[in-house]
Amino acid sequence: MTSRRDFLKTALAGGAVLSLEGFMPGRTAASQNRVARSSDRIRVGVVGVNSRGFALATGFAKMPLCSVTALCDCDLHALERARDQVFKLTGARPAGYQDIRKFLDSKDIDAVVIAMPDHWHAKAAIMAMEAGKHVYLEKPTSYCPAENEALMSVAARTGKVITAGNQRRSWPNIIAAIQEIRNGSIGRVRYAKSWYGANRPSIGRGKPAPVPAHLDWDLWQGPAPRVAFRDNYIHYNWHWFYRWGTGEALNNGTHFVDILRWGLDVEYPTLVTSTGGRFRYDDDWEFPDTQMITFQFGDKASGWWEGRSCNSTPCDGAGLGVAFYGENGALFLNGGDEYKIVDMKGGVIQEVKSQYPFEPANVINPCEKLDTFHFQNWFDAIRTGARLNSDIRSACISTQLVQLGNIAQRVGRSLRVDSSNGRILDDPEAMRLYGRSYEPGWEVKA
Repeated sequence: MTSRRDFLKTALAGGAVLSLEGFMPGRTAASQNRVARSSDRIRVGVVGVNSRGFALATGFAKMPLCSVTALCDCDLHALERARDQVFKLTGARPAGYQDIRKFLDSKDIDAVVIAMPDHWHAKAAIMAMEAGKHVYLEKPTSYCPAENEALMSVAARTGKVITAGNQRRSWPNIIAAIQEIRNGSIGRVRYAKSWYGANRPSIGRGKPAPVPAHLDWDLWQGPAPRVAFRDNYIHYNWHWFYRWGTGEALNNGTHFVDILRWGLDVEYPTLVTSTGGRFRYDDDWEFPDTQMITFQFGDKASGWWEGRSCNSTPCDGAGLGVAFYGENGALFLNGGDEYKIVDMKGGVIQEVKSQYPFEPANVINPCEKLDTFHFQNWFDAIRTGARLNSDIRSACISTQLVQLGNIAQRVGRSLRVDSSNGRILDDPEAMRLYGRSYEPGWEVKA
């Protein structure tokens, strides 16, 4: 009888390719998974299952040739809700862990999906790879640029398959749109812009409060230096605090700056500038709610990202997206899996729509069916050695662009950057923000 380990080795050698055919409306994960023996499936564990992680656990539970065998969250309420949902979908209840260290010790996990708060991303991914697991890492790849360097080093050392949640890299019409640019459909492109608008409310002024009984606050803080609990930190507001979050630039900007960089065919910039501030409310929010980051890529190209956390007025007809401007016209991406090409007078030359829904107002799971293309690519890379659409180096570069923008914003000046490695030049104060301080024993190391 073929063992599970032998199956994976055979698939890797023989170039087996998985199919999305099973992921169809009206079919349950239990019925899909009957197409494969349980010993043939990649065993997936998800850590951080309160919001985006809940959506990812749900999405992976619906995939054929995959079993969600374990979930982990330091919030027991979030953990049990996600376990119940996977059980509903599959008929099997995954193991539950509150401590990521015990979760990673499990021998019933082949691959780990990480959807924890941003300050945990690099640390958790490194811990997972060193535990012998493949990794799907939600964006951003890290909290700070120095952690990108550690991630890439550990990925190279361990040889684990690690992809990032820049899922648009796997969406079919986005791939086609980038190919249109490569084919010269709008002529040579030297400039692009990206943007995101929202109507986020005030987070108010937090007050000291008891830690909820269902939450391990020490584990939640993980690599970050410890502070006392306050009533406006969790579960989403942490995005807007320097200690744990990375602001709107990394929360949503990463997706669109990644596409901008992909379309322009550039890597690290040579110059980064940021302007903006916290303008809408007087509260505990520390990052800008209005920000423009500009990137110069030597003499090859330039681009910018505009973030408006408290104003969702559309730009070029969309509340979020990317636009490329060429010598003969422009190409617009509106955030979903569709694009439009216009001539120099704005006349539509080509418009490609998507059969898959995209719900930008859904902050947890705006594109469930489209995401399966990205999950599939990761599975193919694990099983057959297929090329990742969002490999860790590419994802770290895109993350670093917006991290550099946040550093420029905090020091109040433009940054000159070494385009060979993304490091800040001749600015010791800015370079202090290139890394971070850690809680003793939780350092991020290569």
